Amino acid sequence: MRALVTGATGFIGKHLLGRLEKPVVLTRNPDHLGRPVGEVYSWDPMSGPPPDAALHDVDVVFHLAGEPVATGRWTAAKRRRIRESRSVGTANLVRGLQSVAGPPRVLVSSSAIGYYGNRGDELLDENAQSGSDFLAEVCREWEAAASVARQYGIHVVNPRTGIVLGRGGGSLDKMLLPFKLGMGAQLGNGRQWMSWIHVDDMVGLLLHAATHDTVTGPMNAVAPHPVTNREFTQSLAQAVQRPAFMRMPGLILKLLAGEFAEVLLASQRVVPQVALDTGYTFRYADLPAALEAIVRG
Repeated sequence: MRALVTGATGFIGKHLLGRLEKPVVLTRNPDHLGRPVGEVYSWDPMSGPPPDAALHDVDVVFHLAGEPVATGRWTAAKRRRIRESRSVGTANLVRGLQSVAGPPRVLVSSSAIGYYGNRGDELLDENAQSGSDFLAEVCREWEAAASVARQYGIHVVNPRTGIVLGRGGGSLDKMLLPFKLGMGAQLGNGRQWMSWIHVDDMVGLLLHAATHDTVTGPMNAVAPHPVTNREFTQSLAQAVQRPAFMRMPGLILKLLAGEFAEVLLASQRVVPQVALDTGYTFRYADLPAALEAIVRG
């Protein structure tokens, strides 16, 4: 499988590169790759289609590029970058795939469980309706831009990614230090659902999507057993062997994180029905085992 990867310098992208043999990489920051790859091409997703040379003889495209959501306050400019890096960037990629002779067989183009919005205790599989908030709108536009590739005979899968846990990056990297210092805190009332996935399974699902024709359209990239924020807090505290008695009230969180606090307090109880139905076996299905492996690893 000759694979092309965008977003290769991100947390998920770096782990994916480790599972691919001589991948082709499109990136704005070649110096940030940190490992040898097959071929590297410079590409700014906002500037237009990728160079034709990067797309020749590619079987699978993993499109992971996008403005980080969890860094920086959500100013008007930040919101615009979040939206356009996904909708415009994906549209530019698909334009490139359209023009190349012999387009790839599969486009695995990221999305996120933000698609569902804040849904309380509702159990959400891939058939659930979309939400109505900012991230839900972004995800709909993101997936719609990728779906255009179907017009050119390309199989499209949209992994709707949850909270990705692993060492050296992602959400957990920001949580570990305060928890190790005994300052871990429940967010808000702690009843909001968190749909998480270990980075090894995240990469596993990307490869599963690329190699199984039965996987098409949206695929929830989360572990089978979501947890509440209260359960997550206690599991992480137990993994680092420290107490976690603190609580971060929602109002304080909103003062500190601005509009992004709504994402942290949103409840999304998501299940990976497509992955399970198409035979994917999770390495880390339960949170305590996943956290233990990360913390002790």
